[in-house]
Amino acid sequence: MSKSTPTLSDVAALAGVSTSAVSRTFTPGASASQETRRRVLAAAEQLSYRPNAVARTLSTRKSRMIAVVVSYLENQFYPSVIQALAQQLQAHGYHLLLFISDDHTSKDNDTDALLLDILQYQVDGIVLASTTLSSGLAARCHAAGIPVVLFNRTANVADVSTVTSDNYQGGKQAARLLLEGGARRISYIAGLEDSSTSQQREAGMLAELEAQGTILYQRASGEYQLESAAQATRKLFDTSSNDRPDAVFVGNDHMAFAVMDVLRNELGLRIPQDVQVVGFDDVPQASWGGYQLSTIAQDATAMILATVTTLLDQITSPPPTSPRHVVTPITVIKRATTH
Repeated sequence: MSKSTPTLSDVAALAGVSTSAVSRTFTPGASASQETRRRVLAAAEQLSYRPNAVARTLSTRKSRMIAVVVSYLENQFYPSVIQALAQQLQAHGYHLLLFISDDHTSKDNDTDALLLDILQYQVDGIVLASTTLSSGLAARCHAAGIPVVLFNRTANVADVSTVTSDNYQGGKQAARLLLEGGARRISYIAGLEDSSTSQQREAGMLAELEAQGTILYQRASGEYQLESAAQATRKLFDTSSNDRPDAVFVGNDHMAFAVMDVLRNELGLRIPQDVQVVGFDDVPQASWGGYQLSTIAQDATAMILATVTTLLDQITSPPPTSPRHVVTPITVIKRATTH
């Protein structure tokens, strides 16, 4: 006859404590004395007891899971952010549940399907880093009473908190860096056209160019994808050498790598002698010897801390909680792709 699975009551009896004390020991953030915790953990180990997260969810109505929705993971900014975000959430007793959306095909029906998929896990909160889904999904989640924070983007949804870097100032600084390096024909390769981050970066760049008495030379969209950025580069530089841009501000580092590869390997142009390049994000690869990309750095650590604090405050505070709009500073990182 097989041995029955030990229960919470079995652990309580062996440890000589109440079942509620056992429950508190295995509930992240709950209070239990060191002695009680020691006795409970010793009894649990002796009995080979494992707490049942599903049962705890049913009894507390809290899953202690946070859904994180991102569009893609090719851009190395997001894998590093997700890792740090998971670590921060775990430090507070929460776990990350990752969902991948498709920013290039998502419609209302896709948003509804994704929301239903998320809700079946009874998540306690949601972090939205998806570009085109942000507004629609944020509005639906807010209406359903689920705490939401938009990460690295904004949306026209009332009462939804946002955490972004200062994209507008970053665009200004990118233009200033190129102008100070002697650039006069500055082009921009945008991300997705309806991305708030790309729009704000472009707006800052245009404002700085106007303030310096010049205008944007050309623009194209790279859609935050490598191949699209490569095609945008070929389009911008399909002119005689006298008419080509002498500088390119790229909406993020991920696209900037493709831009640099085309400029060097296909067009035979020298960086920065023939063309200066500035990216945005400062992902780890930006400092690699093959790129040494000048870029605008986002303070990912500050953004993550603000996101976790804002979301957990919404989860633990009784509604209504006023939305927060956190903007973290950017830093200019000058490397070998600018003068």
